[in-house]
Order: sequence, then structure tokens, then C-alpha cells
Amino acid sequence: MSEKIKYLSGFGNEFASEALDGALPEGQNSPQVCPYGLYAEQISGTAFTAPRGFNQRTWVYRIRPSVSHTPYSQATRPAALAAEMVSTPNQLRWSPFKLPEAGESVTFVQGLKTVCGYGDPSMRAGIATLIYTANANMSTQRHSFYNADGDMLIVPQQGALLIRTEMGLLRVAPTEIVVIPRGIKFSVDLPDGPSRGYICETFDRHWELPDLGPIGANGLANPRDFLHPVAAYQDIDTGAPFTIFTKYQSNFFSLQQAHSPFDVVAWHGNYTPYKYDLKLFNAVNTVTFDHMDPSIFTVLTVKTGNPGVALADFVIFPPRWMVAENTFRPPWFHRNCMSEFMGLISGGYDAKAEGFSPGGASLHSAFSAHGPDVSTFEKASAEDLKPIKLRPDGLAFMFETSLMMSVSKWALEECGDTLQKEYYSVWQGMPKKFNPNKK
Repeated sequence: MSEKIKYLSGFGNEFASEALDGALPEGQNSPQVCPYGLYAEQISGTAFTAPRGFNQRTWVYRIRPSVSHTPYSQATRPAALAAEMVSTPNQLRWSPFKLPEAGESVTFVQGLKTVCGYGDPSMRAGIATLIYTANANMSTQRHSFYNADGDMLIVPQQGALLIRTEMGLLRVAPTEIVVIPRGIKFSVDLPDGPSRGYICETFDRHWELPDLGPIGANGLANPRDFLHPVAAYQDIDTGAPFTIFTKYQSNFFSLQQAHSPFDVVAWHGNYTPYKYDLKLFNAVNTVTFDHMDPSIFTVLTVKTGNPGVALADFVIFPPRWMVAENTFRPPWFHRNCMSEFMGLISGGYDAKAEGFSPGGASLHSAFSAHGPDVSTFEKASAEDLKPIKLRPDGLAFMFETSLMMSVSKWALEECGDTLQKEYYSVWQGMPKKFNPNKK
């Protein structure tokens, strides 16, 4: 059994990894007899006939095939994932989502909660935004999980995640992200104790790097900085059975098997989990005047069939230099055809004076106006525009989607005092400055 965490570098390429020398078959994917008596199994992330540039699949060579398990049975779904969805155009903001109470035992999967979303995973259409709060290791209970509904882009905010996947191990700390493609089994342990973070779940297509257009060949996220795990297998078939949970058409099921689901000794392909360090993002910004569109801060995107329109964009607002002259530097007042869910990993955010805290979130729905609060507006309108390093300790992000999001009943009514019901008041009292006699 190999436990050492190592990585393969790159994005969207064909990778190969083996924990035992010669475990990968040579020259073909499924020989009559695999090395070491392993079983060949393919995991297809796209249709077989998808164009080569979009086709994603991985061959794994494992100790036992995945099909060796008991029948699926209905499992208890975390209550907040079953919450009723409500339509509202109101601007919404939440204080930091609460961690599990002392004495509770909540794993990553048990702590999943839907905040907002829209669509139907059975139609491969839509998106969901979730948060997780957890304080217990899945491995202790021999639990694992796979999501048949969609890919999960996970953004830790507090506490690192030690994620065991079929392809190997990933350690993901705050300021890093990880993408677990649909159908890939994984479990999450918490090496730093109680943990909290955000998830963007997408039901159609997969995440990819955005096109750079006039920016050219370099900038934003560099493909070589994305890291994939290397093979690290478990050969365990004694003791308590392993329980695998799955989310399928928004319902929860479970199965049991006598052996570890993480028994892949070797693999090759391009359908794998991966992580990225957001500190490596090479931001692009204005060096003259005005405020660039936030799309210049896109790390990853899930495209739709409409050119330039995303099912989801993952956008970050990292520390960066601000040098624009004669410019209102914070984000301007705005009404957007897209829906914007924002979270804060650390520090503060330049459009808000207070109330937007690490571990919290906001949602500004399609064409619902938003922008800087009164005190931020007044300060930015009067400050001396010298070059500054913006929020050296701050890191905010946005899940932006072309869909009109509904909000879960849990996020509106059942998360205690986390919802800031007076959020609208931050824009009240905007002073009237208009004077037709003074330009």
C-alpha cells in the first residue's frame, strides 16, 4: 500500500500512474490477463463518441472490480440537501455558516447543505451551490462517496481536507481548490480538525480553462500548475464492510462491499480529480483607468452551447495592485443577467465595509441590483488614488451562472440567525448628490 502524496502536473492531458512497477499493461487497455492479477475497468466521463478534444475517460487497474458489492438501498439524505427550493430576487447575505456543535459527529457528506441552485441532474442541466461543515473523518467509519449527478468544485475555507480518491491522495488547504468529477469515489478526512467550505456542483459538461482571447497565451491560471494524484492503493478485505454513498437524481443511496473502494494499483487517462493553488493565479488588471469586468479573474469555466455564456464560472478576487487613475476602484453598482454567489475565504472584500465575513456568502440574483455599501462608496469617492496593494490577506471568490437560481428553504429559514435579514439596509441612505447647477 502506497500512502505518500505525490502529484502529476498539468491540465486536461493524458496521465499515467502506477504504484507497482509494470502494473500498467503495455500496448493495450484491456489485455486477456492484466499484470499482478488486476482487473481492468474504464470510467467514462463523457460519451464514447464525444470529439477527441472533449473526450474524458480513465482506465483503472484494480484488485477487485467495482461491481462486486451488495445492491443499492435508499439512504438517509442530509436534511439540508432535501430542502424545498424557493424563488426570490432579494439580495441575500449570510454570516459564517456554523460548524457542528461540540459532541456532534458530522462527516463531509453528512454536512452537505444546499444554499441555492436550479436545474435537474437527470436531464444533465443545471447547477447547485452548497456549503459543507464537518468535524469527523469518513475513513474512521469506512465511508466513501461518489456523486452521479455532477462534478464538485470544492473550495475549503477553514481546515485542510485530506481526500482519498480512486486515483490517489490529495491534500487541499484553504486558498486551494479541488475538482472531483462525477462518478469518482472519494472520502474526506480532516487533518486540521473542524472544516468548512463551499461547493459548486455542475450537472452538464466539465470544468475547463477559459479561453484567453486578446490576453494571449499566458496569464490567469497556468495549465501546468494543476495537480493530479498518483496511484496509492488500499488492499483491505477484512474487518467491517465498506459503505459507499451516492447521490443519484438528488436522492441518496448506499451499498456495501467487503473490500476497499480505493484498490486501484495503476491508472491512465484524463478523467481524474485535480487541485489548484489559487495563489498561483496570475491576475490581469487595468493600468490606466476604469474597472475591468470580473471575467478577467476566471480560473475555470463550464461552457454552454451558447458561445461566451457559461453554465458556471469560478472567479477569484485575489490580492493585487490597484493603479487605475480617476476611477471608482471598488466594483461598481451593477445589474447583471447572470446570478452571482460570492464567498470569502480570508480577509475582507473591497466592495463591503462589514458584514461579509470569511465563511459567509452572498447571492445577487439575475438583474437584482447590487454594489458597494454607503460607507465604501463614500470612502472610495474621496480617497487619494495612489497605487495600493489591495487586500494582501484577502481572497474572495464567485460562482457565476447564466441560470436564475432558487434558494433552499434551509438557507432562507432553517439556518438559524446566519441569514442577515437586514442586508438590504446597507444601501439605504445613499445621499443625493445631484446638483443641476454644478458640474
